[in-house]
Amino acid sequence: MPGLHILKPAAGSRKNRRRRGRGDAANQGSYSGRGGKGQRKRGSVRLQFEGGQLPLVKRLPYMRGFFNHFRVAYTAVNLESLNDFPTGVEITPDTLRAAGLVAKWDDRVKLLGDGEVSRAFKITVHAASKSARQKVEAAGGSVTVLDQPHSEKTPRKLKVKKAAPRAAPVAEAKPDAGAEAKPAAKAEAKPAAKAEAKLAPKKADKK
Repeated sequence: MPGLHILKPAAGSRKNRRRRGRGDAANQGSYSGRGGKGQRKRGSVRLQFEGGQLPLVKRLPYMRGFFNHFRVAYTAVNLESLNDFPTGVEITPDTLRAAGLVAKWDDRVKLLGDGEVSRAFKITVHAASKSARQKVEAAGGSVTVLDQPHSEKTPRKLKVKKAAPRAAPVAEAKPDAGAEAKPAAKAEAKPAAKAEAKLAPKKADKK
């Protein structure tokens, strides 16, 4: 009757481990397959270890500097190479690729000012130098930049936190001159009244 007790691995899927050091009859005795004396017999050797000599990694010169993975690369196109285009043609990156002046389809194109331009062109590129722009505009053409370089972008406006308006100082109530005069008058009247009260019986006795 079939059951779990008759399940076993497929033939050839499992192998018995080698029992080393169990005598020469097992073909793995004596030296246990490690050979005679030496470093590899007594322990493992790390990768790229060359026996103590200066390894290849240290023999090579140091790689100085670094590579900026965020850099923006441009393919330079000078003005002198545009004179082969007919007058009135609008020059774009696709036009330059078709003419063989730009190799890759995703290259950014920057117009440089070497050479002179004798005709008016409408040029659209990713970036242009100041001298190239001046020469094209002097010949009656125009230059349109698809994305401005970082140096030509308008600087961001710094957000200045406005200070909260201060509350107007509470004006201290000035004491009224008349109010000050009244207590003073009362204070002066009390001693005078007391003096009169003391003198009054004496006058009555004399009478």
